[in-house]
Amino acid sequence: MKYLMLFIFSLFMASCNTKDQTVIAVETQTNDYFSYEGRDDQATGGIKMIPITTAKGTFNVWTKRTGNNPKIKVLLLHGGPGMTHEIYESFDGFFPQEGIEYYYYDQLGSYYSDQPDDLELWDTARFVEEVEQVRLALGLDENNFYLFGQSWGGILAMEYALKYQKNLKGLIISNMVPSIPDYMKYNEEVLAPQLDPEVLAKIMKYEDAEDYGNEEYLSLIVEHYYPKHVIRMSPDQWPNSIQRGFTHLNPQVYVTMQGPSEFGVKGDATLKEWDVKDRMKEITVPTLAIGAQYDTMDPKQMEWLANEVQNGTYLHCPNGSHLSQYDDQEHFFPGLISFLTKGELK
Repeated sequence: MKYLMLFIFSLFMASCNTKDQTVIAVETQTNDYFSYEGRDDQATGGIKMIPITTAKGTFNVWTKRTGNNPKIKVLLLHGGPGMTHEIYESFDGFFPQEGIEYYYYDQLGSYYSDQPDDLELWDTARFVEEVEQVRLALGLDENNFYLFGQSWGGILAMEYALKYQKNLKGLIISNMVPSIPDYMKYNEEVLAPQLDPEVLAKIMKYEDAEDYGNEEYLSLIVEHYYPKHVIRMSPDQWPNSIQRGFTHLNPQVYVTMQGPSEFGVKGDATLKEWDVKDRMKEITVPTLAIGAQYDTMDPKQMEWLANEVQNGTYLHCPNGSHLSQYDDQEHFFPGLISFLTKGELK
């Protein structure tokens, strides 16, 4: 009996030692992840103002780093154009515990970054060069650099990959098809008919008159279209980060590239004829395409995109819309995290 008790005691002590070591390992990993010690952004809590050279002069753009992970560094490209990093604040609730390093980033013209008054700056090719300058300044490379783009950010991510994919470890295209004309067709033929006929008739009356600033028009869009296809919540339940993002949107950038309509890309918007569908096969880096059942973007085309690139994966959000990081988190984040951490030591 004495020997049995000694054996049980030794097992107990070994178990305690293992638990202690596990706790220490977790604490060390957590401390390393959140530590700013020895980094050049320590004094600013991860914030860097990065100078961007353009044909119109040099301007500064704002970035903020969260975490340390030498193998997984995600640069977040916000939508709009002219929206802000705020629409990704939900990532704070999911990425840190997975050890994923990520960067908030306000593109030129957006919120914390410089906002020059020059329409010629709002050009897709120039934004691509801006992203490349940001990458270099942050020290991201093909061994760790994941580029995440949603909506307009997805356009920018596709264009960046088509020119600079040698610098990427992986690409995530969220809620953005590779063709604006296809998006418009889907909007007109599939989404619009789902609205109440009276509501649709009123919206189209303002659309036809190009009376995009009319308060009733904006109210109809926010109350009827947005809760179905942009974020599946009533406006009074929108997260504060979304409300702030809309408040801080730069209308000059948005209207120049997206157009004045909230019901598609219209007018003389520079993105009106954008289409890289025929070039998707050129993308060879691991690519995740995220689609959502109720999105403004056709989820079937997002699935097509995943199959068209050479190394693609499709993630479907059955309860989500355009901002699936808020209205379908149970599918969005596990799928995204799995793509980023697959085969990596965290």
